Amino acid sequence: MNDVTLNVPLDGAIMTTVRLTAGGVCSLLGLDLDRSEDCKVCVTESLLLLQHAGFGRAEICFSEERGLGVRIEGREQAGCTGEAPEDAISAALLSALAEDVVTEREEGRLTRIGFRFTL
Repeated sequence: MNDVTLNVPLDGAIMTTVRLTAGGVCSLLGLDLDRSEDCKVCVTESLLLLQHAGFGRAEICFSEERGLGVRIEGREQAGCTGEAPEDAISAALLSALAEDVVTEREEGRLTRIGFRFTL
């Protein structure tokens, strides 16, 4: 599989499309239904975290990396917002569902999230 990269606005209307795309990529790589659902949850929670960090768009890259590697990076600062109370739950879900979760911050603000699912 070639890398699949999306550049999307961070608004609720696009989330369904992103979830469907994540499910399709999981299917192409042979992830089972449970792991596919976990991946879709992780992608959605990552987008919400970046939205709360003040970004207006995100770049999502799916790659075949010892299974499925996902990298999500905030783009276009849309404003200054702080962490929301539910961000801790989102972070806990990522840690519980995905492997090799990595977050990057610049000047204290979350900018990038990466994780992986093995086949």
